[in-house]
Amino acid sequence: MDQELLCTVFSQFHIEEDIAPFGNGHINDTYVVATQRYILQRINTSVFREPEQLMENITNVTEFLKKKITASNGDPDRETLTVIPTRDGKPCYQLDENNVFRVYKFIEDTITIESDKTPEILYEAGIGFGHFQKMLSDFPALQLHETIKDFHHTPKRIQALKDAIRRDIAGRADSVKEEIAFALENAVWADTVVNGIADGSIPVRVTHNDTKINNILFDQDTKKAVCVIDLDTVMPGSMLYDFGDALRMGASTADEDETNLELVHFDEAAFAAFTKGYLSEMRDSLTKRELELLPLSVKLMTYECGVRFLTDYLNGDTYFKIHREHHNLDRARNQFKLVMELSDKEPMLHSLVAQALECL
Repeated sequence: MDQELLCTVFSQFHIEEDIAPFGNGHINDTYVVATQRYILQRINTSVFREPEQLMENITNVTEFLKKKITASNGDPDRETLTVIPTRDGKPCYQLDENNVFRVYKFIEDTITIESDKTPEILYEAGIGFGHFQKMLSDFPALQLHETIKDFHHTPKRIQALKDAIRRDIAGRADSVKEEIAFALENAVWADTVVNGIADGSIPVRVTHNDTKINNILFDQDTKKAVCVIDLDTVMPGSMLYDFGDALRMGASTADEDETNLELVHFDEAAFAAFTKGYLSEMRDSLTKRELELLPLSVKLMTYECGVRFLTDYLNGDTYFKIHREHHNLDRARNQFKLVMELSDKEPMLHSLVAQALECL
């Protein structure tokens, strides 16, 4: 978008600069303008078809968090996102159906971390995501909108794969029989969390649903977790989705599209570090069943992601962006390699959860 249009959009938001006299010069009148930096974002309405509902979720959650942070003598402008309303009091500005914008306050002196997955960083990330869920433990989760319907409904993801196999619109099914067989064979345990939510053995909580490490802001000096960001997928769900998805990428020794599967492994030390940080915040909030399923949740989220990549490959790469031929197939194979390792390491991961609990 051009600069003039961006300036026009930004002018629609309720931005007020504090202006005050400065200094004691005898000639000129001098004022200081306390300039606050802001983040202007255009919402992807192809993915988020109801931006008003999305922004209602974010506004309600962040206002709830601000009250909690203030009550605990924290800094609400630093420890959660601040939504800047438009001049007519709305949380976003709609130029047209494809151009919907929002503004947040910029949180100074923080960084995101993309690849430095040291145990120390993973421990802090565990604290960050655990603290986020702990503060929202008494938020009425069912009042939130589903911004992406059935996002982590794994059985429906499997059904979508079966539909893609049947249609085979890209003519690729015969070339990936091994991957299809693996996905369908593992479907037998993939309904564990969905069934637990349905029968009440797994509580419905406020969940982030995109717990990549780079969705936490860290203090640029101390590297302590400061604020959880990217709240577009905040919805009702299970904390197992968030825990598992954080470690799906956080504990992998390679990028999710690495083609050399000899480099793709699940790092137990990374799992231990994140788990210790997460449980330091959430131990007293979790049910016995949730604790039992922590190791399985990592395998579940990794499997689900692999199924989604394989489905998109069979559908002709229509959802995920690709940068090379067979990119989605490479991603699916990568995730399925981790699923195999996670199956073998599940007893060890249970031991690491128990050790983390003993240390707290």
